[in-house]
Amino acid sequence: MGNGRRGQAILTSAQHKGDQPVLKTIVVALDGSDLSEYVIQTVQELQLQPDSQFILCHVIPPPVSDLEMVADLPHAYAAEVPYRNVEKQIEAYQEQLPGESQVEIVSGDPAEEIVRIANIYHADLIAIGSRGLQGVKRIIQGSVSSQVVESAHCSVLVVKP
Repeated sequence: MGNGRRGQAILTSAQHKGDQPVLKTIVVALDGSDLSEYVIQTVQELQLQPDSQFILCHVIPPPVSDLEMVADLPHAYAAEVPYRNVEKQIEAYQEQLPGESQVEIVSGDPAEEIVRIANIYHADLIAIGSRGLQGVKRIIQGSVSSQVVESAHCSVLVVKP
């Protein structure tokens, strides 16, 4: 985690106080990768109001097929395993952020769920990482951050590695 990070803010709308946007509710989208640490560090560097609220969210994509289901565990327990691991990781990130925070762990399409959570909480900002996929990988896998930028009704901060 070096200082060579680049952050790109794509501002679509925000309330302003003087020259600075007022960011009271920030949705922090975390995917469990090393990039999540960069996103948390970038959010920590923002100059925020003392009463800012953080919504740390993680979206677990649904299995593509039944073959991806864990066969040797009871179904109810198998569904809990990813949530428990993610929850522990997000709780560690919660401790690093100032102010009040909440955790949202949901299942579904990552871009749709991140935007849905931002809408529910009336977020002023979404902070999300970008893996920088290019070419065929980007076409096949898609870019969650690009979809969020396109669909979000608030400002989006895209953090690149």
